[in-house]
Amino acid sequence: MTEFEKMLSNKLYWSADKDLIKMREDARKITRLYNQTKKRQNKYRKKLLKKLFGKTGSEFLVEPPFYCDYGFNIYIGENFYANFDCIILDVNKVNIGNNVFFGPRVCIYTAGHPIDADVRNTLLEYGKPIKIGNNVWIGGNTIINPGITVGNNVVIGSGSIITKDIPENVIAVGNPCKVLRLITEEDKKYWEDNKNKYHEIK
Repeated sequence: MTEFEKMLSNKLYWSADKDLIKMREDARKITRLYNQTKKRQNKYRKKLLKKLFGKTGSEFLVEPPFYCDYGFNIYIGENFYANFDCIILDVNKVNIGNNVFFGPRVCIYTAGHPIDADVRNTLLEYGKPIKIGNNVWIGGNTIINPGITVGNNVVIGSGSIITKDIPENVIAVGNPCKVLRLITEEDKKYWEDNKNKYHEIK
């Protein structure tokens, strides 16, 4: 079993493997190019991210600067938006659904390290996949830790650190991130009313 195969199988792997180093260097080249682009280069930006990511939708926007480990383990759905300074450490798969919005400095970490220092110092590490559902809004400066699933229709408050799975249809916030309350039909009515008022004024 190669170190690459171990990495994708949630097993301990040696991060200094020459093939993995080459893959990370390839990703760095693309992200360097991406982070040097101008706003008017939107088509070129999309081309770079389609080359970098494992899968994209047709409509997405990632504000530079953006950083990742490999890129090919990142799968995004339609209508994805990430604000400035997004970091995705994708030593394992990161699946992101449709209509997902990230505030600035959202960090997604699939990478984990042994607690024992002697083992950790040998550069052995592991990764656990992360899944984010559809219609999710993640506030700025949020950190998502390895192995987490965030359900559909979730709002995460800014500054949260997610250490456990978040169920569907909730607002969650804090360090550690905890469910604050359900998202209800009252929320839908409130925002639909405000949207209608907006269109009336417009």
